[in-house]
Formats: sequence, structure tokens, C-alpha cells
Amino acid sequence: MTSMSNHGDLRAELETLTTEAFRPELSEIDRLPTLEIARLMNGEDTTVPAAVAAQLTHIASAIDGIAERMSRGGRLIYAGAGTAGRLGILDASECPPTFNTDPSRVVGLIAGGPDAVVTSIEGAEDSRELAAADLDALALTTDDTVVGVSASGRTPYAVGAVEHARKQGALTIGLSCNADSALASAADHGIEVVVGPELLTGSTRLKSGTAQKLVLNMLSTITMIRLGKTYGNLMVDVRASNEKLRARSRRIVELATGASDEEIERALAATDGEVKNAILTILGGVDGPSAARLLEESGGHLRAALAASAG
Repeated sequence: MTSMSNHGDLRAELETLTTEAFRPELSEIDRLPTLEIARLMNGEDTTVPAAVAAQLTHIASAIDGIAERMSRGGRLIYAGAGTAGRLGILDASECPPTFNTDPSRVVGLIAGGPDAVVTSIEGAEDSRELAAADLDALALTTDDTVVGVSASGRTPYAVGAVEHARKQGALTIGLSCNADSALASAADHGIEVVVGPELLTGSTRLKSGTAQKLVLNMLSTITMIRLGKTYGNLMVDVRASNEKLRARSRRIVELATGASDEEIERALAATDGEVKNAILTILGGVDGPSAARLLEESGGHLRAALAASAG
């Protein structure tokens, strides 16, 4: 009876969530032509950016908090289950090649561990204790930020991660797609992007997933801009690990300096392929070792290093 009672309670709770709402007007969507279903789905997706826009003040405040802590050596840690967890891992894994960050600086945790990226791990999302254990394995500090991600805003793994991190003194952010969520209220910064009911009832990998991706893009990208990982809108910390990225590195140096191909090649050779350093040698008129020293003294901020080279 207890199990039946629990299921009844959960069902009643889900029925109150916007992300789980049933849309009777779509009850015969499976009988529509493919193009019409595609039009409906596309129309749904166009509503997501407006829902994100309504939360920009909260998003910006959260980013300033993340950047302040990361500038002191802290980490950005995402924690979620299912789609939310996978999106966190995606965002974290793209920071090293884009911003040349150490893989330990932006981390994605998913309920059930790495296997859950490709397989559903039954029951993992229901465990607050698992979230606490996953965070304890990272030895949290007060300079770290933990972002709990959950479309429903009630997933025990995400809520548990935020509650545990807050007790440890880390900055906490709760990203949900329902208003008045337990996740947002548990966090220092609540971000609730209410995208409304899904095209397929309760399929929160759709609009909710898109909303989460947009917000995670902002959290990591704007934090990295604040940390000096860009120069204007150029990815000057890009890690040239393949031919495409090596070509992009040369193009970034060209866009930043207007230098000739020969000068760019010399600058990259003198700085071991480091784009930011190469730009500084050209624009600041300094050699490779001086560029490295100036950047280290300016905390990696190219504009500050350029000002120092001119002074």
C-alpha cells in the first residue's frame, strides 16, 4: 500500500507542474501530416527565448557570482539527472577546447555516473544522498559554484546537490522550468524559465531542454568573458588541438591584429601556438617570454596585458 500511496502522491505532484501539463488540443497530433507536426514543434520552440529573457536579471546576477569565485580558483559544477545532467556534461566538456580551461574547472555531474549519459540508470535521480556523495568526491570549497538543473524543479538529485553544496558554503544556483520550484528556493540564485507544457506530455527534453541549454550557454560563456578568456568576441584562449582549430587560431590572430600571414606564423611560433600570447607580441611589440609574463601578471586578461605593455 505504501508504494501505491507514494505513486499517488507523486502523480498528484506531477499534475501540478507546468512541464507535465496535458494539452488536449494536441491529442490527435499523431494523425497530422509530418510537415504540420514539424510546424507545430517549430512554433513551440520559438517561445523558448522569450521565457529565458524573462530571467535575464537572475541569470546575470548568478554569472557575476560564478565569475567572482572562479577568479579565485573556484569551479563551476553542474548537477542533474537525465537530460538535465547530460546538458551539464555537454556544456562542461566544451569549455576546455573553447576556452582552454583545465577539465577540472567546469564539471558535469549526472545521477548514476558516466554510464547514465547513454543509459537510463533507474532510481539514481531519486537519491539526494548520491548527489551529496558525488559532490563530496570533488571536495567542495567556498569558491565553488554548484548549479542544480532540473526541468521539474523537484528532482531529488538536483535539489540534494544544491542543499548539500549550500551547507558546504559553495555558491548555489537552481535552474528549473517550473515556477515556485523546490530547486530554486533551495539555491542562492533561482532561475525559473517557464516554457509551458511540452508538445509530448512531460517530454522535458524538448522546450525545457532547449531552455536549459540556452541558460547553460550563458552561464559558462559569459563567465569566461568576465574571466578574460575572450578579447572582444574572439576566442583568444581556444586550444588548437586539430587542423580546424589551428586554422581558427590563425584567423583569430589576424582578426585581432590585421597582421600579415608571415607575421602571424612568426608570432605563433614564438608563443608555442598560444593565440592570446601571439596577439600580445604583435600588438604590444613584445617577445614571447615577455608576453607570457605580462599575461600572467594581468590574470590572463589580454586588454590589461596590452595596457601594461604600452605603459
